[in-house]
Amino acid sequence: MRITGIHHVTLICADLERTTAFYRDVLGLALWREGTNDDDPGARHFWFAADPHGAPGTVLSFLEYAAMGAGTQGTGGTHHIALAVGSAEEVAAWRDYLRAREIPTTEVFERSGLAS
Repeated sequence: MRITGIHHVTLICADLERTTAFYRDVLGLALWREGTNDDDPGARHFWFAADPHGAPGTVLSFLEYAAMGAGTQGTGGTHHIALAVGSAEEVAAWRDYLRAREIPTTEVFERSGLAS
């Protein structure tokens, strides 16, 4: 047995329309699949993918729980999600694109050949 990669990551959101407006309309990810969650059929579940076919390793999915309280930072939480692009110049272009839309970003820095 061995792990060969990450298939997808699932996050919780309060509003799938707002989430779609960001991940599809701002970032350009495909809204690859819409439905309900297999484990909780009362929860809407959307999948966004960098690959239009939802290839493993390109998918972020979101469960909608509008009434759930806001998360807190700390152990067990998610620090960030890093999305891959082709170059450090493209990272800077994304930073500028997001800031032009008043979406906060962190500073861009390069570490071990990886732009972050």
